[in-house]
Amino acid sequence: MYFDSRSERCKSPYGAVPCGTKVSLNLYTEDYEQVTAATVVAHGEFADSWVEIPMTLDHDHEREVFRAVYPAPADVELVWYHFKLDWADGGQCRFGKNGFCQIDSVHAWQLTVYDGASETPEWFGRGISYQIFPDRFRRGVRRGVAGMVGNRTLHDYWGEMMEYLPNDQGEITCSDFFGGDLAGITEKLDYIKSLGVTTIYLNPIFEAASNHRYDTADYRNIDPLLGTEDDFRTLCARAKELGMRVILDGVFNHTGSNSVYFNANGFFPSLGAAQSENSPYASWYHFSKFPDEYDAWWGFKTLPAVEESDPDYLDFIIENEDSVVRHWLRAGASGWRLDVADELPGAFIERIRRSMLREKPDAYLIGEVWEDGSNKVAYSVRRKYLLGHQTHGLMNYPFRDAILGYLLQKDASVFKNAMETIRENYPRSAFYGAMNFLSTHDTPRLLTVLGYTGAWPQSREERARMVLNANEIYNGMRRLRLAALVMYAFPGSPTVYYGDEAGMQGFEDPFNRGTYPWSRENKWLIQYFQRLGELRNSRESLQSGSIEYLRAEGAVLAIRRRAGSEVSIAASNAGTEQVALGLPWETDEAIDALTGRRFRAVNGVLQVALGAFEGVLLIEG
Repeated sequence: MYFDSRSERCKSPYGAVPCGTKVSLNLYTEDYEQVTAATVVAHGEFADSWVEIPMTLDHDHEREVFRAVYPAPADVELVWYHFKLDWADGGQCRFGKNGFCQIDSVHAWQLTVYDGASETPEWFGRGISYQIFPDRFRRGVRRGVAGMVGNRTLHDYWGEMMEYLPNDQGEITCSDFFGGDLAGITEKLDYIKSLGVTTIYLNPIFEAASNHRYDTADYRNIDPLLGTEDDFRTLCARAKELGMRVILDGVFNHTGSNSVYFNANGFFPSLGAAQSENSPYASWYHFSKFPDEYDAWWGFKTLPAVEESDPDYLDFIIENEDSVVRHWLRAGASGWRLDVADELPGAFIERIRRSMLREKPDAYLIGEVWEDGSNKVAYSVRRKYLLGHQTHGLMNYPFRDAILGYLLQKDASVFKNAMETIRENYPRSAFYGAMNFLSTHDTPRLLTVLGYTGAWPQSREERARMVLNANEIYNGMRRLRLAALVMYAFPGSPTVYYGDEAGMQGFEDPFNRGTYPWSRENKWLIQYFQRLGELRNSRESLQSGSIEYLRAEGAVLAIRRRAGSEVSIAASNAGTEQVALGLPWETDEAIDALTGRRFRAVNGVLQVALGAFEGVLLIEG
């Protein structure tokens, strides 16, 4: 028996389908006399519905094939399907991804059924994103921290080491600041634009006690160390003039304990939920024993969890005409990235999307999900992020894992298999609208991961002192160039974490959150990213084109993107030995857009030699 869900010969249309689509399924066999009948067995998980469809025997290119048409459900669904086979000897078995088996061990294929009438704005996935950790990018105005929420300290020197050791109470407070602000980002918009950026994603900017600002103190106010709402509006307006949009970080699963709403330290004049059960915010939180025992994000008492279903909280964050979601869209933002989306109820995310649609129809909603978001189970609930009513796209952590697997293990099949699974499971709009990245504020810096060769330092002191040696930087840079090449050539928005393009290093938080090295940047690497950005923005094939793997074996990865008559091929060699590739090409000549090298096609084939850690982006001559 033969069935490949990624082959349109076996299943059509490819991948996820809109509700109500008729899906053709073809199961091939070379021993049809032994198989007397075949049946499609499909289980719709959300409705808990089972469907069995008898298949008809047919002949196709000297092989016998059992055919059936499965009508996808009229509502969004996650369907798991396999085949039931009847044998001539009277026996019966199941056929799934793991071959012949019994029903209790069958590994079914996944069919994602989504709302095809729900539209996804294309601008995000087509463009290039740039992630900024605001305190560490650029200081435009020098301010003090007196009178601000939290026990803040301010570094004197922009480039010095951040605080990384626990205080006397054993706590990591993240209370040291460098003073990066919105004015500083606005000052550097021309530089950001030179990278080809079309979307700026800002980590939290609202008032908070910590430098990461994921402990929101006031959703209505920009943190005073960052500036004012007018500064934010100026940033968005100036970015718009340059053809860029701004996406904000929405931290709606929890607030800070030191906030207007909880006010555990009594910093704010309003009556917080930790101060009185008569607080107007009391219903936002769940206390098991007032006031010291309450639900908190992952048990961190500085991050009290909110009750997302509370009517007053829903009105404040989402539903009100001047809700948090709508207010900041009106102020100039073009979308939201939802922090810890797994912690948010599906109905809550749906409300956010509807509210965004009312305020700004082309606003974009991204979710932080670290796995395959099409079949993610969080808190024993199968999630529906990508089925048309919640997020438009997700942070593509599987992409980062796959590219690191390829570059460090020298096995391109790791990348292909992981990304083809995502392409098959995601609606096309979600696959092409994903946020693809190589580093974030939650991961070690790319250069460090790709260059460091020693045992991973165990203590914070060791990680703080560790920098790559010259040889590690050299090899790390070569791998980093390949990683960026693949990312810019791949469907979805290539997203650069501030400073990766300048050669920044660093292990995990807080060492991945250093200050941008102004005047100490790696100019050569920046020019490389600028060229990739120019190519991404000028070539339709790289923005929306189809994707085909010409080779994904060992150290060699070659993908072809096609849009109409325009073709781009990205090929890379992650190994230490030169490799020779024969790549199909439809015209007489191709140019490597990164170096200007020219290649002649002979009988429709380009002969391309790739040296160690070398990549090319081939375009028409």
